[in-house]
Amino acid sequence: MGLELYLDLLSQHCRTVYIFAKKNNIPFEFKRVELFKGQHCREEFGKVNILKKVPALKDGVFTLAESTAILLYLSRKYNTPDHWYPSDIQKRARVDEYLSWHHTNIRTNAPKTLWIKVLIPLFTGQKLPPEKLQEVMDELAISLKQFEEKFLQDKPFIVGSEISLADLVAIVELMQPVGADCNIFEGWPKLVAWRSQVEEAVRKELFQGAHERILNAQDLRKVQIDPQMKKEMKPLLLKMLK
Repeated sequence: MGLELYLDLLSQHCRTVYIFAKKNNIPFEFKRVELFKGQHCREEFGKVNILKKVPALKDGVFTLAESTAILLYLSRKYNTPDHWYPSDIQKRARVDEYLSWHHTNIRTNAPKTLWIKVLIPLFTGQKLPPEKLQEVMDELAISLKQFEEKFLQDKPFIVGSEISLADLVAIVELMQPVGADCNIFEGWPKLVAWRSQVEEAVRKELFQGAHERILNAQDLRKVQIDPQMKKEMKPLLLKMLK
């Protein structure tokens, strides 16, 4: 049995794994798991990932959850180019540093834009007041400023002259608000240049293809959501309306 990756490209974590595998010519079988249909909650998928989340990896009898763990596993098993996760201890530490910071900063705010503008109205039938979105955008702007000043500075990429896993994780996360029609790059020329360089480094066609669904996020309003999933998610999401 070959490598299997269980993905839904609406998820930024899944897109990161997908782009990394494709860019590095890693052979894998794409196992589509449609979150809106509740396929991640089915018993069959639970055998691959008991946590019932995507992405998930299956390599023979070996299974693995969590996107960062999957990225590192793929980079090591397939001996991908060193720049992705450098062997130089200090450069690797820079990647680790960003990935640690990411989860409580960019990751905390960027996805909320999509939830506020598209997904919460889809699940609950209610819109959030504009102040909620502005609050998230203000918090995200703080993270973007820190990202530029601390991690990017005047370098083409986070670690220096070449792309790393840190850049890939960062840019894919930031495409969530772009999919929600939030122009988060406006007024940040360094970030605009960095985004372009990252897209070129992974290959524009691959990048755009992986983001096709999220860049058409407004079409999600036409999607039929699994009734049980909608029932379970609605009360949780309504808390965000308060």
